[in-house]
Amino acid sequence: MATEARIKELDARHNQLDARIEETLKQPSADTLQLANLKKQKLKLKEEIERLRRRQ
Repeated sequence: MATEARIKELDARHNQLDARIEETLKQPSADTLQLANLKKQKLKLKEEIERLRRRQ
């Protein structure tokens, strides 16, 4: 059960990052370094979610 709760938490953070990326892309002067950082964070979360799902 703890793993499932952790997956839900990570999934929520993943979705929040996705929304932040979308908002950043809408800005005419989007900071490419910030955007790259957000994408890296999102990828790390996705990898952790997949790792936890495989362990279930």
